[in-house]
Amino acid sequence: MNKLLLALAVMFLIGCEQAPPASPQPRPALVVTVGDRFAASPTILIGEIKPRYESGQGFRINGKIVQRYVEIGTNVSKGQLLARLDNRDTGLSAKASQARVQAAKADLALAQAELDRLNKLYQRKFISRQAVDIQEAKYQSAAALVRQTQAEAAVSTNQSAYTDLKAERDGVVTDIHAEPGQVVAAGEIIARIAVPESMEVEVSVPESRMGPIEPNLAAEVRLWADPTRIYQGKIREIAPAADSVTRTFQIRIALSTPPPDQMRLGMTAAVIFNNHDRRDFLLPLPAVSQYDGNTVAWVVDPDSGQVFPRPVQTGIFREDGVVITAGLQIGDQVVVAGVHTLLSGQKVRPQLVQQNP
Repeated sequence: MNKLLLALAVMFLIGCEQAPPASPQPRPALVVTVGDRFAASPTILIGEIKPRYESGQGFRINGKIVQRYVEIGTNVSKGQLLARLDNRDTGLSAKASQARVQAAKADLALAQAELDRLNKLYQRKFISRQAVDIQEAKYQSAAALVRQTQAEAAVSTNQSAYTDLKAERDGVVTDIHAEPGQVVAAGEIIARIAVPESMEVEVSVPESRMGPIEPNLAAEVRLWADPTRIYQGKIREIAPAADSVTRTFQIRIALSTPPPDQMRLGMTAAVIFNNHDRRDFLLPLPAVSQYDGNTVAWVVDPDSGQVFPRPVQTGIFREDGVVITAGLQIGDQVVVAGVHTLLSGQKVRPQLVQQNP
């Protein structure tokens, strides 16, 4: 009887024992393998061929244009006449100034003669010293008036010469805003002269692409007119502030070699910036997340199949992804979907994302 009870008790205990829970299956995870396919493509922007040296020239006085001597595209040399104003008024003003100079000189000569005469009378004690002092003051005033009228005459003479607009440097006329009969104001731009031997590329860079842009960064320039040829250059100038309308930064790329004959001002060029000192990778935006206050990418350990957050440094965020500048190596498998639900050390079943070749 006791044996029967013992057997029933053992059977009851075995029946009450629960089966151990099954271990969770590894979660599938979409991953990409970091490699050349995901190397960040160089920044390519469109620019325009511009002269490095260009000056806008205008008359220094108001007047009416009576003649223009150049056209757009005319090669000019320094001192060559570009346009001329009506000089009748300035000529009359110069003649009037010269007449005032002659009158002032006559008054000075009279004052000098009177002073000499009074000095002789004073030496003979015929007049007082006060009379001589008064005449010396008149002489000094007449001498000052001569200097004043001579300065005014010089100004009038200069203004008469300002009716001729002459080229300030050798170059080519790129723009003209002057026609005979047109009345212009002093300082108004009449013509622009550029030096075609010194060309560079002007590019408008959006705020999102300013990350790798820095002075002396190497660049490749390709003309749309001849995309088979590549010209080397470096960034020479970066605007300190963005344009208030376009919100872009103007930069200038100086060419390392003299421009070829087929390169002309105003041509369109593609500018490619390459930073060969860094190995950057481009990942989809969902591959990067925040974990414990750090920017991380979830990397799969190939031996254990577990995922771990790895801190990375991000560059610019582009329309096609985010640039990773540090933290990843070629061959790393990075999770690109559902990273916000992952746990450190969690096992996953990597599934490679198919990429178009």
